[in-house]
Amino acid sequence: MARMPAPRLSITWLGHATFVIGLPNGTRILLDPWLGNPKCPPALSKPDALKPIDLILVTHGHSDHLTDVVSSHRATGAPIVAPYELALYLKGQGVQGVLEMNIGGTQDAAGVRITMTQSTHSSSTMADGHLVYLGPSAGYILRAPDVPTIYISGDTGLFGDMKMIGELYRPQIAFLPIGDLYTMGPDTAAIAAQWLNVRQVVPMHWGTFGALTGTPAALKALLDPHNIEVLEIAPGETAR
Repeated sequence: MARMPAPRLSITWLGHATFVIGLPNGTRILLDPWLGNPKCPPALSKPDALKPIDLILVTHGHSDHLTDVVSSHRATGAPIVAPYELALYLKGQGVQGVLEMNIGGTQDAAGVRITMTQSTHSSSTMADGHLVYLGPSAGYILRAPDVPTIYISGDTGLFGDMKMIGELYRPQIAFLPIGDLYTMGPDTAAIAAQWLNVRQVVPMHWGTFGALTGTPAALKALLDPHNIEVLEIAPGETAR
């Protein structure tokens, strides 16, 4: 009798910086949900279409990362992990199930050990016509049984402590922005991948608008494919 293949990590890109990460044990993590982004397939543009979701991670408060956080939480019941000031803002809007943390801290949620890291970016939203500051932006280290350690940088420029993140947490997979203009482009994302010493990069925050000019092809050209793989996924597709 043929043996069933072992469950594997899965990564589904929904456009921009929105992903569903599926762990081998069935846990599903939704990252920075903006389901109305121009690249998200219409069939996946509603939170109900993504169920089940067990955990929602938010890196910062800009609308291209925050827009569908509340609706996704209400549709799925999944807790939201967010930086402290952003968490307080969501709680102030009446959102339940928000798990606050801050840079350097670690907590367990949905069977995942989550460590918050710094990023070099801003974080704010508009409310009643006014800009509301939402604290520092952040990234995450994710650790779980039978899963490669994952680093999600969030929107960021290159910063020297990526070397420390690589040495301390030894991530194998890094989600890195490559679009340029508002984040790293392929040139500095390639340096980040090398400093982190990962074996695979998942490009994000690219191709949404014409202003985001960085591409996975440009990143691949800067990395040795024998050492670091660039995982290019079309919106709506799942890589395993």
